[in-house]
Amino acid sequence: MRTANVRTIVIWSLVALVGAVGWAVLALARGEDVSAAWMVAAALGSYAIGYRFYAKFIAYKVLKVDKTRATPAERLNNGIDFHPTDRRVLLGHHFAAIAGAGPLVGPVLAAQMGYLPGTIWIIVGVIFAGAVQDMVVLFFSTRRDGRSLGQMAREEIGPFGGAAALLAAFAIMIILLGVLALVIVNALAQSPWGTFSIAMTIPIALLMGFYLRVLRPGRVAEVSLIGVALLLLALVAGRWVAESSWADTFTLAPSTLVIWLVAYGFIASILPVWMLLAPRDYLSTFMKIGTILLLALGVVIALPTLRMPAVTDFASRGDGPVFAGSLFPFVFITIACGALSGFHSLISSGTTPKMIQKETQVRMIGYGSMLMESSVAIMALVAASIIDPGLYFAMNAPSGVIGTTVENASQVVGSWGYQITPAELAKAAQDVEESTLLSRTGGAPTLAVGVSQIFSEVTGGSLKAFWYHFAIMFEALFILTALDAGTRVGRFMLQDTLGNIYRPFKNVSWKPGLFITSGIVCGLWGYFLWVGVHEPLGGINQLFPIFGISNQLLAAVALAVCTTLLVKSGRLKWAWITGVPLAWDATVTLTASWQKVFSSDPKVGFFKQRQVFQDAIDRGEVLAPAKSMDDMRTVVINSTVDGVLTAILAILIVVVIVDATRVCVRHIRRPALSTLSEAPYVESKLVAPAGLIPTREEKEEERDAVGSGTSS
Repeated sequence: MRTANVRTIVIWSLVALVGAVGWAVLALARGEDVSAAWMVAAALGSYAIGYRFYAKFIAYKVLKVDKTRATPAERLNNGIDFHPTDRRVLLGHHFAAIAGAGPLVGPVLAAQMGYLPGTIWIIVGVIFAGAVQDMVVLFFSTRRDGRSLGQMAREEIGPFGGAAALLAAFAIMIILLGVLALVIVNALAQSPWGTFSIAMTIPIALLMGFYLRVLRPGRVAEVSLIGVALLLLALVAGRWVAESSWADTFTLAPSTLVIWLVAYGFIASILPVWMLLAPRDYLSTFMKIGTILLLALGVVIALPTLRMPAVTDFASRGDGPVFAGSLFPFVFITIACGALSGFHSLISSGTTPKMIQKETQVRMIGYGSMLMESSVAIMALVAASIIDPGLYFAMNAPSGVIGTTVENASQVVGSWGYQITPAELAKAAQDVEESTLLSRTGGAPTLAVGVSQIFSEVTGGSLKAFWYHFAIMFEALFILTALDAGTRVGRFMLQDTLGNIYRPFKNVSWKPGLFITSGIVCGLWGYFLWVGVHEPLGGINQLFPIFGISNQLLAAVALAVCTTLLVKSGRLKWAWITGVPLAWDATVTLTASWQKVFSSDPKVGFFKQRQVFQDAIDRGEVLAPAKSMDDMRTVVINSTVDGVLTAILAILIVVVIVDATRVCVRHIRRPALSTLSEAPYVESKLVAPAGLIPTREEKEEERDAVGSGTSS
């Protein structure tokens, strides 16, 4: 035992040392080349320490997870929404569901401020805020029959604050789904390779679902090998299709993709969770994690240099061409999902608590999945930081700022202090077989360029175009899995809300309610998407500017609910675990909301932007990005809508926080007045490990369970 303890101490000391050295190099190195490998070392060392010690402390000391307590998946198993799911498959589903556009795009945009601010927030934020939120929400929802976040707020905080939470959460959910869908449409439009490969994941997932449910129950390793083999075949075949006579069949217009996405979202929302959603997410996780691991390995092999400065001048000036605003609060808002995401709380109180086998698995699935997503964000930041800064700004600055020619772009970017020649800009586009890379805003193309550079260096400088288009397709697959799970969660949220009015809706598997609410959710985000695809300044494009703020405001709701539940459940001394992240998140997002509403800078403040464009209309002028007077009027409407919505959402979140504070204070003063909506204890009959690799004791329990016929 002493030898084992010494070995453990040595191992974790080395892990801590690797992380510490990585942080030291990133923080202290100035005026010299810094390898991106140090960023990877700082991240992996910190993640390992956080998961091993902080997450374990919260799970067993604070939450006191109980492996003898039956979860909703076991007690309410109906084969539709409630279904005990192997921890490995569920880990894949949960990770795929939470990992949308945010960790891919946000860090790329935040690189405008330099690589250091983003790195600090992504790593520190996930360990102490994002992963904690996901795990604690999952735990409390599991204890409440898988209740949605809004419904938990209503039951635990009260009707007033709960109603504000329900309204805010559902409105934000529709915005998030619309934005995710728009990114997918932009990635797949006119891309037969991506469209074919992603379409093939659906029949592969159906096969995997039936294999585990009917043909070979419990054979996760077998179905994983089959699924990965078929997925790789689909990826390779996608390129064949793109170069064959079938290319036209899979080259879809944006409007056609909208119809297919809405139809897919509806079907995925109503089918039994074991049939399509869980296996497809599990399947896509192999590609997601596999690609990220290969990127990390590529960084270690190629040792690319971080070419973006640690902190740029834009961080202090707040006039960056990628997004306007100072480092605080906007770098935290822009990064969003990679460190802390309100969207995750909807998954943690949506599909996952209805499928988890054991409470002891919340650490691996809730905290662990979020660390996995944070690693995606780090690799996205690496990809953006290793390319030439001049190319980065040329790709991410709008055409209204840098023009449409490489000569003009080179001159404008050079005036910011980042030199790149017209020939270099032209060659960068030629290398990835694109006509131009100028003003390819949104973050996704920049990430693809960074990914192609890392992989091509590993393969001897070749195949850059192949890796670029592979990365574009990878991003679309990455985001689609968040869309289908998000639609199902939106259905749960709407059912919980309507269940307060008409009780049958509370049964989330009630067929009429299931179809009605799925149709409403798909119709809402589908409408905004359809208009956004046909009108460049309308539909979901109108709501895109409030994507980051709304997501972070939703995180404040989740953390407020978690803090309230910690206090009411007798864990007052541990309330700081979610209370401190809540205070930070509320400060950041409410500051950002205030600036977006009231700032006198038209690049930041919505109402100031409205005034500037309205004054221009009165003078008969057309300002960029508008191209006509109709566009000018649309910008005025959009600015007004965004400003009003930002103010309303901020007020709703303040109402939730104030009401939650009131409930906590009342409980501290008079505990007898508090009630908990926790489901009664029922002893579990299932036996399942807490982590990916069973311990010796868990293996013995599984053998005993198999002998008695009670194994999972």
